[in-house]
Amino acid sequence: MPDVFAGLPVSDLDAARAWYERLTGAPPFMQPNDDEYVWQLEEHSWIYVVRDAQRAGNGLLTVLVDDLDDQIAELAERGLTTDPTETMGNGVRTAEIRDPAGNLIKFGQPPTQSQEGASP
Repeated sequence: MPDVFAGLPVSDLDAARAWYERLTGAPPFMQPNDDEYVWQLEEHSWIYVVRDAQRAGNGLLTVLVDDLDDQIAELAERGLTTDPTETMGNGVRTAEIRDPAGNLIKFGQPPTQSQEGASP
């Protein structure tokens, strides 16, 4: 399994750190330099925010989760609210949230096998 190291550009690194701590429920795993913070989501999945004012707010990150409702509830406990959930044509349920810079973070829950065979 390859490692995924996804970055999101921000203009205010301090605001981003505080927000991503709430998003992930943890402090950064590391700060490799003065312009970046890194969080490890899973064994092979990392996200980082990087100070880059020219590209800030133009990022897109999708995180697939096993239970979207649980993910939304965990975020709410940490004071973050997603947009209402949607179900895409392929059955993937999604919810979106934006960081302080405007980067879009989408959480998605693929349909289970029992849902894939169900009729609408």
